[in-house]
Amino acid sequence: MSMNTQGRPTGTGTSGYAATSGSSLLPNEPLLFEIGDTEHSGVDLPDTTVGDEYLGGFARKTPLDLAGLTEPEAMRHYVRLSRLNYSIDSGMYPLGSCTMKHNPRLNEKMARLPGFADIHPLQPVSTVAGALDLMNELAHWLMTLTNTAAVCLTPKAGAHGEMAGMMAIRAAQAAKGEAHRNVVLVPESAHGTNPATAAFLGYTVKPIPARADGTVDAAAVKAALGPDVAAIMLTNPNTCGLFEPQIIDIAAAVHEAGAYFYCDGANFNAIMGVVRPGDLGIDAMHINLHKTFSTPHGGGGPGAGPVVLSAALAPFAPVPFVRDGQLVEHAEAGHLGRITAFNGQMGMYVRALTYMLSHGGDGLARAAKDAVLNANYVKSRLGSVFSAPFAEAGHCMHEALFDDSFLDGTGVTTLDFAKAMIDEGFHPMTMYFPLVVHGAMLIEPTESEPKQTLDHFCDVMLELAADARGGNAGRFTAAPTRAPRRRLDETRAARQPRLKWERPEMLPQAAE
Repeated sequence: MSMNTQGRPTGTGTSGYAATSGSSLLPNEPLLFEIGDTEHSGVDLPDTTVGDEYLGGFARKTPLDLAGLTEPEAMRHYVRLSRLNYSIDSGMYPLGSCTMKHNPRLNEKMARLPGFADIHPLQPVSTVAGALDLMNELAHWLMTLTNTAAVCLTPKAGAHGEMAGMMAIRAAQAAKGEAHRNVVLVPESAHGTNPATAAFLGYTVKPIPARADGTVDAAAVKAALGPDVAAIMLTNPNTCGLFEPQIIDIAAAVHEAGAYFYCDGANFNAIMGVVRPGDLGIDAMHINLHKTFSTPHGGGGPGAGPVVLSAALAPFAPVPFVRDGQLVEHAEAGHLGRITAFNGQMGMYVRALTYMLSHGGDGLARAAKDAVLNANYVKSRLGSVFSAPFAEAGHCMHEALFDDSFLDGTGVTTLDFAKAMIDEGFHPMTMYFPLVVHGAMLIEPTESEPKQTLDHFCDVMLELAADARGGNAGRFTAAPTRAPRRRLDETRAARQPRLKWERPEMLPQAAE
């Protein structure tokens, strides 16, 4: 076995890749202000004088201080920055509960077609018939996959879809004269957006504890139900990577108590084409197009989180929506009105429908099954070393969950382990979530990754675990050492952020 420049073994594992890379990443890239100067510009602009009265008293009092660069300098700067970014095109994302998977280039090509790429929300409806047909087709397949009666495409992200679904629930209860219901049940293992959404809408959140096997107990839900309960917000598969075995009993109990069942659809990627949530008794569920149907993810957008609704909630769907190819823009009796100005992210609709039509129903089911297969492969390969908190549950769904007990006595934390993964060229997995597991490491390989990539990932993870348990804590507590940025004081950065770059003062130099 050979050694790298840091004195660590570089033997290959089952993937054929070196278990430890030993390679240095790209150097740091300066800011534009540090590359250019304010005395030169890449363009010639005429001198212009604008009176202060024209600007209403808002004229600048200080120089613009904008760095001027030549075109090659500007181009190279942004290309170099792009090479510092980790991306799905450069490697896998093992982020649990995030489904960061490959975005097929066919989707991008379709989204750039004239009539989709250059559409404007204020165009006359008569000029966007093709776009409406596409939205109608997407809505049809979302309802078919979930066995629901209505869908609202407009929400801009999962949390926005949650809000739309919960607002529909609130409107339905108000219509029945049950506006007094002000409690929402939320399992302790839920995504943080669930209690946040409920609280934002004025509900009181009542937590439901997880069982020892990581799932929700129907008996605990029944005990928490009462005349003041408006809904339960349950994720299935849940954030521990497990299918809720008592979900049908939970739905029946919730409905019997006069409440509604909101299902967090963040993990629909694991069951699409295999299980229809409507068959399980759900009343509302958002679907993250960026997670389930491969539209781009991250960076603050563009997101899309359509929410599907049962027959009981369909009359309360927010506008605008497409019905039988026609755009409904005005609220009917019971409808919520608008939750957003226009129809949502057209480019995401095109990409999602392209993904659906490319795969077909059987292909979507295969994708879900492959996501589950990949996660269980990772769980199996790492399970002999990494500690799984719910091992008695057997197979997982689309993500494998581990805790930090295998690191006991090593002086290495989950955060340290994740930082060391950066040195080996991998984006870290989800850390410290779900909160019901101490030092959680949540890994979702998705269906996009081939076995060779999974083996490479597992080889690196096992090599890191062996080094941590072998007493080499320094490798982890100092990591990352080969990234453009060393380890930051993240707590201080969050509490005392520096949001503005200031040119450093030029100190006088001593005479030679």
